[in-house]
Amino acid sequence: MSTKVLIIGACGQIGTELTTALRNTYGFSNVVASDIRKSDSEVFNQGAFELLDARDKDAIKSCIEKHEITDVYLMAALLSATAEKNPDFAWDLNMNSLFHVLNLAKEKVIQKVFWPSSIAVFGENSPKKNTPQHTIMEPSTVYGISKLSGERWCEYYHKNYGVDVRSIRYPGIISWKANPGGGTTDYAVEIFHEAVQKGSYTCFLQEDTALPMMFMDDAVRATINIMNADAASVKVRSSYNIAAISFTPAELATAIQELIPEFTIAYEPDSRQKIADTWPESIDDTTATNDWNWSHDFDMKAIVSEMISNLQRVLV
Repeated sequence: MSTKVLIIGACGQIGTELTTALRNTYGFSNVVASDIRKSDSEVFNQGAFELLDARDKDAIKSCIEKHEITDVYLMAALLSATAEKNPDFAWDLNMNSLFHVLNLAKEKVIQKVFWPSSIAVFGENSPKKNTPQHTIMEPSTVYGISKLSGERWCEYYHKNYGVDVRSIRYPGIISWKANPGGGTTDYAVEIFHEAVQKGSYTCFLQEDTALPMMFMDDAVRATINIMNADAASVKVRSSYNIAAISFTPAELATAIQELIPEFTIAYEPDSRQKIADTWPESIDDTTATNDWNWSHDFDMKAIVSEMISNLQRVLV
């Protein structure tokens, strides 16, 4: 049976580019994008798209049966900063959507599930540097709590029901193609737009706040690679640490100034600073490397070059 994919929450920052990558991998007719509303991105005019509420199990099941779906990528979620403004809705969306998909896999309606976790599962008592795969995890945000709970449920469904669910803990994701969705690491995307369009940026984090980051191409590749890995090699069924680089806003600003010398940055930390203070500065992803050969391609210089050259092309 050929692989047929449903992406739930396809219109988000990661989902938009994942949709393109999966269609390039499996063919346009084998990948269905869905979200609660349709984006105006051209990506979603190039293949099947379904309006779908991630909280509606019956609607998800109907869509799966209609398109004979084998694999579901559940990308719908309310992210860290946005979730703090509406905790009840964040919990409902983040958790019930996962239960729906895990139960459909348990019922053998689908074969395989991808569900993203996040570095938000870590807390202020987790090691800050080279945060290991297995460590203290005491998240302080609704987003982090939902992701940690989700990890435990993924592992439970795999151990008790044989559900083939796979997950990675995304760091901050940097992309020029789609806007970020309300996360604490969003400054690392916003800064490029402001640098290109205005030549200045006011950052909502302190200049010395180091956080793990990754270019979108690496994040998408990791997502597809773990789903294509042999099941026996996917030994962690909660979620894998993956990493690329770590930097502070000040370090990123300096790298941008190498290509836009007139760029200036100011700092006005807001509520997102308290969230960032509980997150790791860097991540140890040795387990993912050992189990399914994960490695990143883009360093800071490559990311800055890609972001500026592409945004100058599409914005200016």
